[in-house]
Amino acid sequence: MRTGQIKKNPIDFVAEQGGSYAFVLGIDLIGLKPIEIYKWFLAALLYGTRISEKIATHTWQVFQKHHVMSPRQVINTGWGGLVALLDEGGYARYDFKTATKLLTVNQALLSDYDGDLNQLHAAANDACDLEQRIMALGKGIGKVTTQIFLREMRGRWCYAKPALSPLAWRAATEIGYLIKNVKNDARALEQLQIIWSDANQTAAKFPDFEAALVRYGLYLRHQDKSDHPNP
Repeated sequence: MRTGQIKKNPIDFVAEQGGSYAFVLGIDLIGLKPIEIYKWFLAALLYGTRISEKIATHTWQVFQKHHVMSPRQVINTGWGGLVALLDEGGYARYDFKTATKLLTVNQALLSDYDGDLNQLHAAANDACDLEQRIMALGKGIGKVTTQIFLREMRGRWCYAKPALSPLAWRAATEIGYLIKNVKNDARALEQLQIIWSDANQTAAKFPDFEAALVRYGLYLRHQDKSDHPNP
């Protein structure tokens, strides 16, 4: 089953909305270098918190500015140092909790996988086990954070198969990439991957398309709030 009439070429859509979140941050995941994957993992930990994308992005940039871009550097920074970085980034409301989470998660990553997320992926038996291993790194890593991280690893890690974001699903339906009666997640994702492939794009670049859909989904959600303000 194909989608209905598509309103916009997917390549043009990505150009308008922006590419993958990792790409926007200057992270190069193509070569699967452990340090680059970790940079995106750290970003996903920040994006997964109940805070705006803008603040999360700025906070990641603060960590980068202070050269805290590896598990060992996070541990060496210590709880107080992490709180200071989070405050500088705008995380004042969640600084204590997030600092504790970062220490716990990075200590587990170092202890269990020598700080290398590629080792974590290699140890996984399947997609479900991969997600469980990521969440087992520490309290505070839930489905949302895990899926944010794995969306950008889709097409790069064989077991990176997160569910399609509801934001992306809504955006794809609104634009015409998906018909409204598609209810199955796997089927919806398959349809989007076909559309992307038909545009002569590789599976490794699919995260660009998915990220663009998420951004547009966020825009639609913001429009909903603007159209229906609280009384």
